[in-house]
Amino acid sequence: MIQHRSFFSRLYISCAVAAIVCSATEKAIASPVGDTLSPVYENAKPELVSRQFSFTEGPAVDKKGNIYFTDQPNDKIWKYDIEGKLSLFLDKTGRSNGLYIDKKGNIIACADAENELWSIKPSKAVTVLMNNFEGKKMNGPNDLWLDRKGGIYFTDPYYQRDYWTRKVGELDKQQVYYLAPGKKEPVVVAGDFNRPNGIVGSKDGKTLYVADIGAGKIYKYQVNKDATLTNRELFASQTADGITLDREGNLYAAGNGVTVYNAQGQKITHIPIPEKWTANLCFGGKNRDILFITASTAVYTLRMRVKGIE
Repeated sequence: MIQHRSFFSRLYISCAVAAIVCSATEKAIASPVGDTLSPVYENAKPELVSRQFSFTEGPAVDKKGNIYFTDQPNDKIWKYDIEGKLSLFLDKTGRSNGLYIDKKGNIIACADAENELWSIKPSKAVTVLMNNFEGKKMNGPNDLWLDRKGGIYFTDPYYQRDYWTRKVGELDKQQVYYLAPGKKEPVVVAGDFNRPNGIVGSKDGKTLYVADIGAGKIYKYQVNKDATLTNRELFASQTADGITLDREGNLYAAGNGVTVYNAQGQKITHIPIPEKWTANLCFGGKNRDILFITASTAVYTLRMRVKGIE
């Protein structure tokens, strides 16, 4: 009888869990804008992972779904693994900000202590990939995206850092650059920004999005075979910091919480985050359905109906 009760108890629990999942799934298919499906489960709320940082930024996901992010004022890179464990990955990171993980598992970092791009191996060995443009220091590489060739698109806004000795930048403009594989100096691929910040490319590599945080705009570009950018279009009028995409083409803009736009640039939902500022975000976890959010002194997670593209 004990075994029977145990069996029926497990059966009851399994059915109850299934009912909850089905209910959540049904609630998630509401269409807030036309035929667009909400990527967020109804009544789902971000869960606090930890609040022990000075300012969190730059989350990036590896092949397994582990997430790495920065605490820039404290010059550290942290790891949040697929089991939900938080650990320090690297101290003394060149004041890394935005991160991206390449096909070999190296962390490509915007290290703005000396305004460089770094490649950090899993062994933690560091290689400086780029440290100037036409003999001048960059403003401060901020965020980046890698194409299929391993080329690096990155934004270069100027934010005065208290750890710099300089008080003005050496470059006249704040632009978007491309560093081709094997090259040491980047080329300008997009200009006419107030202060470019977040950047992300589509899964097929044909479209690049750039958030101009200074102008309160998000633009999209056509990515050409030679890595140049053309056909600039206004995607959304939004003051955004970091941005990311899901597999349905929705774009997520961090700033005042997280605002989600469909592929047509229509706002479909807003995810409130109980912090002063939401800086960046990415999808991670075993199934890539966990939205990981860096927000001021804290980091949060939110299980989503959709999956990220990375």
